[in-house]
Amino acid sequence: MADNSLPEKIVSKMLDTDWFSQWLGIERVEVRQGYCVLRMTIRKEMLNGFAIAHGGITYSLADSALAFASNSHGRMSVSVETSISHIISLKEGDVITAVAEEVSISNKIGIYQVKVKDQNDKIVALFKGTVYRTSKNWFEEK
Repeated sequence: MADNSLPEKIVSKMLDTDWFSQWLGIERVEVRQGYCVLRMTIRKEMLNGFAIAHGGITYSLADSALAFASNSHGRMSVSVETSISHIISLKEGDVITAVAEEVSISNKIGIYQVKVKDQNDKIVALFKGTVYRTSKNWFEEK
């Protein structure tokens, strides 16, 4: 079994000052190297003029999952390209879960796919992210 202490430690450090993810009400479900599951509930202040969740809310959840999954290896990584397809609209009270999975990783580039599902396990959005892996480590190696 893999040691998940480094990914958990990194995500905790990231979340400590990630005020936007905190405002979203993101719950960390699972984190391991190259993988992250996050969950949140759609609130009234997240709705647009059509009384459905603003697309930026789903995007933001997926983007946070990408950030945590891509940084979980220990090297600081930043997104360089992302895209999302919104499939099903969301209403107040819906609970959404983002599952970020590593598709490809090299010394400098990582590619991730994030599936966002609702409480009925229906895919509501598909997100793809490419990250640049810097040479900086989250923690000094001993």
